Amino acid sequence: METRFDLGDHVAWNSEAGRVSGTIVAVHLQDFDYKGHRHHASPARPQYEIKSDKTDHIAAHYATALTKL
Repeated sequence: METRFDLGDHVAWNSEAGRVSGTIVAVHLQDFDYKGHRHHASPARPQYEIKSDKTDHIAAHYATALTKL
């Protein structure tokens, strides 16, 4: 079973630029569009929107890519 995260959780993930950390600002339980791309999500496999601690960048990831800090 995947780890579940909540709004406000502080998490980290790997990106092309290295390890990044941020705060979860949204939890998606159904497919959604972001920056012109369709992202898939469901109650069984949600996607999380995370705002980077260092920039205003928003990333979307499944729980498997995230580590709670």
